[in-house]
Amino acid sequence: MALQIKSKLFDRQGKAITNFKQTLPDELSELAQQTLKDPYVFDFLTMTKPFQEKDIERQLISHITKFLLELEKGFAFVGQQYHLEVGETDYYLDLLFYHTRLKCYVVIELKNTKFIPEYAGKLNFYLSAVDTLVKQDDDRPSIGILLCRDKNNFETEFALRDIYKKMGVSEFELNEILPDDLKSNLPSIAEIEEELKKLE
Repeated sequence: MALQIKSKLFDRQGKAITNFKQTLPDELSELAQQTLKDPYVFDFLTMTKPFQEKDIERQLISHITKFLLELEKGFAFVGQQYHLEVGETDYYLDLLFYHTRLKCYVVIELKNTKFIPEYAGKLNFYLSAVDTLVKQDDDRPSIGILLCRDKNNFETEFALRDIYKKMGVSEFELNEILPDDLKSNLPSIAEIEEELKKLE
């Protein structure tokens, strides 16, 4: 509970921009909305610039327990770079989960950039593919989560407005390690402690 207070979970829970109210029945819309956060805080990852989406994905998988804790209850990990073949073309979903309470697959796409509307179209395609090729008859339609470094809320709402697949867009935050050239210009902990002793 202390970790959730520290990470301001209350301020982030249910804050993602989604089209759930338009695409899900009322009884599922609120539950699905509350499963998403904005932003997701991946402070358990330490990244050195420059890094790419695959680097974030690798670290999320290597810290899967902490990632699942950030996602919250109900998410079960299915696969990374999950392979689908559509029209003799290979596609790879960044991360695929199954949500045990919503009874549906959840496709998570990572973008190490600001949100652009084209990302919603690609995620819509992936959701259609999962619903056709992976989903069983007793599963509900899949949900997509697009995690970006930044987004404009107004632009994001426009991008999701007429898409009928269920999806949400959230930002994510990382801890970034200082580059080596900056580290050498900063004082060490010992040097800082020495300076503090002089001030006493």
